[in-house]
Amino acid sequence: MFTRGSFHVPAEAGATVPLALAGVVHALSYVLMVVVLLAAVAARADESAAPDPEKAGPYPVGVTTMQFTDHDRIDSLTKKPRSLLTEIWYPATDDAKDLPKNRLLDFFLRGTDTALPILMQAVFNVDVKELDKTFRDFSVRDARIRDGAFPLVLFSHGNGGLRFQNAFLCEHLASHGYIVAAPDHTGNAAVTYVDGQPVAFNEADHDQAAKDRPIDIRFLIDTFQRLSNGVDSRFLARIDMSRVAVCGHSFGGYTSTWLADTDPRVRAIIPMAGVAKERTNFTCPAMIMIATEDKTMGLEGNDRIRKYYEDSKGPRYFIEFKNAGHFSFTEMYQFKPDFGDGIGTGKRIASGEPVTYTPMDVIFPLINGYATAFLGKYLKGLDQYDAYLKENRHPAELIVKAEPALLRTKDEK
Repeated sequence: MFTRGSFHVPAEAGATVPLALAGVVHALSYVLMVVVLLAAVAARADESAAPDPEKAGPYPVGVTTMQFTDHDRIDSLTKKPRSLLTEIWYPATDDAKDLPKNRLLDFFLRGTDTALPILMQAVFNVDVKELDKTFRDFSVRDARIRDGAFPLVLFSHGNGGLRFQNAFLCEHLASHGYIVAAPDHTGNAAVTYVDGQPVAFNEADHDQAAKDRPIDIRFLIDTFQRLSNGVDSRFLARIDMSRVAVCGHSFGGYTSTWLADTDPRVRAIIPMAGVAKERTNFTCPAMIMIATEDKTMGLEGNDRIRKYYEDSKGPRYFIEFKNAGHFSFTEMYQFKPDFGDGIGTGKRIASGEPVTYTPMDVIFPLINGYATAFLGKYLKGLDQYDAYLKENRHPAELIVKAEPALLRTKDEK
């Protein structure tokens, strides 16, 4: 046996295989290839239409939690092989429409962790048990995955964030036919669990987190390839690994741009409120989202994000939310409605004038809409979304720029 990630795969190199058995193996390989091909054809047939990107898609959504362990790395915090607790949203079978919906506490060991309420009360002054009663979520825990081969989207949370901090976006994308995986970056998440034990945010090790994050996402891309190959029967032939994108918020936005630089499997990125300071890949299709009143990034940070867009030579899109802040891209609306920096009220960072930030019911459909249309075009080839991507859907709230054609310098022509 040899170990790849957390999965054990038999390896008998050099073993002699009887001719009859070899024929069976060949036949089974052929059958699997046909299954994968038919699933891909079925999924792409479903994609021939372009649903309204702002509304929930045609599929019910399932969600499951898995822990993946990279045995090639020792975690600097736990001193064990690096493990990533990962939330996975996916298109579910139609029977999921009538099943009970996921609850907030389901993200935390199904509510069995007695330390969590104390921690969340201390950090956010939030009563998690009360919030669990009102938390908006339409996915179904451990629902059956529907047939098809779906593109893979990786989501990377912010510094001190959580894997489900953008659940609204992740489950929305899944309803439109994507498998979305969001890990807790161990040590850089507000809190996560490894083998059922809590691991808190390590604020002092930001540099280590910067090294870990892109490797975490690359490891997960490798892992989902193995899942699709049959290591987990639920995902057998369900993931189209030729269509992979990465999106993220804040430190996760940085992470998405690092992935564009380092992993050629990544075909598109959506950095929100954060990009890397340096880059080598200028042509990967990118949708840049930014908040004008982002106190966390500040004027200088926002200028760096705008420059990332201007320097891009591939298909590029720019969505600026004029009355939003750093946390407007997240579920913080539900956790703490008066949090500030994009949630509730605050002051404009340039003038100091009062601002009422864009409410959740306005900004979430816009984030979902532009992200879904962008991925629909660059992962699914749905050119029907071109008109949506070029349109400013809410001029009072948005600045929109869209340049889908590849830009070339004079020397490149």
